Amino acid sequence: MPDQGQGPGVSLSMTPYSGPWTKAEAAHLLRRTTFGSTNQQILDAVTNGMPATVTSLLTLPPATQPLTYLAEETIAAQGTTWVNSVYPANPTDAQSVETARILSLAGWLMQRLNTEQLSIAEKMTLFWQNHFSANVGADARAAYEYFNKLYNASLGNFKQLVKDITIDPNMLLFLNGATNTLYSPNENYARELLELFTIGKGPQIGPGDYTNYTEEDVAAGAKILTGYIVNGLRSDTLTSVTATFTPILHDTSSKTLSGHFGNAVITDNGANEYADYIDVIFQQDEVAHFICRKLYRYFVNYDLTTLVESTVISEMATTLIANNYDVLPVLVELFSSEHFYDISVRGALIKSPLEMIYSMMNSTESVPNYDLATNYEMEVTMYWFAENMGQAYAEPPSVAGWPAYYQEPSYSKLWVNATHVKSRFDLSSWMTLYNGIPANGNNWKVNTLTFLDNLSLPADAPTVIDDICDVFSPKGVDAVQKLILKAILTNSLPDFEWTLQYNEYLANPGNTVYSDPVKQRVELVLGRFFQMPEFHTA
Repeated sequence: MPDQGQGPGVSLSMTPYSGPWTKAEAAHLLRRTTFGSTNQQILDAVTNGMPATVTSLLTLPPATQPLTYLAEETIAAQGTTWVNSVYPANPTDAQSVETARILSLAGWLMQRLNTEQLSIAEKMTLFWQNHFSANVGADARAAYEYFNKLYNASLGNFKQLVKDITIDPNMLLFLNGATNTLYSPNENYARELLELFTIGKGPQIGPGDYTNYTEEDVAAGAKILTGYIVNGLRSDTLTSVTATFTPILHDTSSKTLSGHFGNAVITDNGANEYADYIDVIFQQDEVAHFICRKLYRYFVNYDLTTLVESTVISEMATTLIANNYDVLPVLVELFSSEHFYDISVRGALIKSPLEMIYSMMNSTESVPNYDLATNYEMEVTMYWFAENMGQAYAEPPSVAGWPAYYQEPSYSKLWVNATHVKSRFDLSSWMTLYNGIPANGNNWKVNTLTFLDNLSLPADAPTVIDDICDVFSPKGVDAVQKLILKAILTNSLPDFEWTLQYNEYLANPGNTVYSDPVKQRVELVLGRFFQMPEFHTA
């Protein structure tokens, strides 16, 4: 396929990329698929080559579980998981335990981002959280199971994931599925299943009739989905929250869908009727196009032009359909394609708050390494920072997700309004130039010395600056900015002075007389870099 599309010379080819494989291309892949990679991980990706790196990224590390760290958790012991624990019988005590579990959940979610291995797992889990957007409900155990479900299915079958989420207790509570009965049909989930989760609405073409479904389909869907209730909420005897099909609450009539679904008739099939309905929805090719657009905007570029739609999205959708809606082959194709590595898409996205935060921390190998309670407390504080910048992981602002992923024409630019930019700058300064996040007498901030020591040639000032730019900037930094950054690193002294200073530090490990000045210079450089526009693009 010839170069064409978004601008002169832009490749829309989905054929495997065969161009140069340098730090620039490897860093672009890692930047889009993880929450921050180190200089060494980028170099390893260059050495391993694109196919092996893509294969490595598209694996799921073992799932973890949130742990008890607060005294208010009176059921599960400190350091153990509470995900299958009961609640106290007293409502006041149960609320205290729930609060402790919600904080544990927040710390666990952030800890996962902070300790991700070289895997797309966390980026994909956040993608699905934005897609389904269920908030934490009345029971932290249900929220845990929901997030765990997203993680374990993040690279699996989209159709099966929709089925699983449809009867997930947390989702049943979030969109009123647990009160959707024969006697009182509720259309909330039935509507979002079509509009936001599978096929999309499309332009309105008549009264109650959209391009892809009708209002009658929503009403029929609500009837199909009746009969599921949620058991075990904050129970002092049941160790988990479950969804149970209750036949007496289910509408057993035959439901006829519109012409958009071939006038399919969904007959009574009890607890499996919802799955029959979803199978009919997924017979429509538009489902594949709908989810592939979202994947494209999340991983590649929000600018979905007519040519991108007719080439890239079309080919991704064809691959998805051919693989019965398994997501993994689509991602392999996308991250291996010429189009993904085109210079036009590098730096095309603004980092979300979570990407911004953990690209600072992960790329500098900055993980709190204290006791369990301190580590969790620090990660919970980071959760609040992200929320303050517009992205609370467990609480998207609406069922449509975060506006930066869907709202035209600004998309990811919405992350950097005047208020959020100041918060970003304040946090980056706090984590570099100041004391970082305090908890229990300890402080967590960017680990500058470890970061420096693991660069390509830490004793050479120009190479240090080059590596910093390679790690944190998708399109590089111009020569003038590099000179300014190097002057900050060397305190405007000749380069050999930095070499001497670093080597003295290296010869005297643990001696703060030598390490503190080196640490301070790198902190000043990173503090400046983290406030440059080049850092905030991905």
